[in-house]
Amino acid sequence: MTIRHHINDDLLLAYASGNLAEGWSLAVACHLAMCPECRRNLATAEAAAGALMENLAPEPGPDDSWERFKARLLTEPQDAAEPVKRPAKATLPEPLRSYLGGDLDTLKWRSMGTAKQIVIRTNDNETQVRLLRIGAGTPVPEHTHGGRELTLVLTGRFHDEVDSFGPGDLEDADGSLTHQPVADPEEDCICLAITDAPLKFRSRLMRIIQPFLGI
Repeated sequence: MTIRHHINDDLLLAYASGNLAEGWSLAVACHLAMCPECRRNLATAEAAAGALMENLAPEPGPDDSWERFKARLLTEPQDAAEPVKRPAKATLPEPLRSYLGGDLDTLKWRSMGTAKQIVIRTNDNETQVRLLRIGAGTPVPEHTHGGRELTLVLTGRFHDEVDSFGPGDLEDADGSLTHQPVADPEEDCICLAITDAPLKFRSRLMRIIQPFLGI
């Protein structure tokens, strides 16, 4: 598995400091479980922050992010560069399996237009998290974004106007991108998708049924 599309530095640092909503954090954690390069980058960032921590003091104020970041560095084991272990036959990474209560072969999908989905419940009021299953060779209706959308490929592949994305690849999209992802013809594409605003579809029909689909 060769991963070509990674977490950007801002997202990685926000994750390390504990400043991401739960939905975004889940996407980052799953990418880290699949990507040794980003695990090494996270370990390097945390080690550098730990070295600076002894010489820097936070400015007084109500924001406790510094203290939370410092506590995380002091309490978490620095093993982010180590491969993340999973059961021999597991398809989905942790922590996603724990959120879903099982692996891919135990899931019950709900039809959603040309795809299937499972809504994943989180405790934040910022994001919507879904597991999507796009049939082999099937396009997703063309759309842009009302906010941010992170899409992490778990199995299969899709391509769009930006590039081709395979297992472990993360696409970070916003309102500047209009695209129509299409699953490659060889197999279904299963993705973890996180949004913080509804999608904006080009199709009038999709806009009419969008409230019923919850997207």
